[in-house]
Amino acid sequence: MNAATPQLPTAVQTFTQQFSSTRRGARLARLLTYEQLRTWQTSPDATTDRAEQIVAELASNAVLHGRVQGRDFRLDLTHDPVAGLLRVAVADASGDRIPSPGTDFVTPPHSESGRGLLIVTALADRWGTELYPPSGKTVWAECVV
Repeated sequence: MNAATPQLPTAVQTFTQQFSSTRRGARLARLLTYEQLRTWQTSPDATTDRAEQIVAELASNAVLHGRVQGRDFRLDLTHDPVAGLLRVAVADASGDRIPSPGTDFVTPPHSESGRGLLIVTALADRWGTELYPPSGKTVWAECVV
């Protein structure tokens, strides 16, 4: 008689780190995302590449548009293998400029910046924002894995 061994559901994996609100901090967030996804043994496919690019864009936006002197930004990664979901969230200290997923982002054609959320919209399966007291915001994006 062969009895199947019951399989425990795989635990949700999380990673949280604060970074200085500098270009160097944004770069480090992207590099650590790559390493963390490798540690979690997520397949090095388009989902991992998308998540890495989403972190790059959201961290860059946190540094450029959400920076408050003396305050860091936070990166949260959540991988739920059972649900097949990878969530990226970047929180900064400035809640006065809240992006909206339904917004049409108009960038002049020759501008060298202003396309970050267009890229996030193209790469993520869904994204949004959440306010947190007293004055910050979190921009999150989810990718189905």
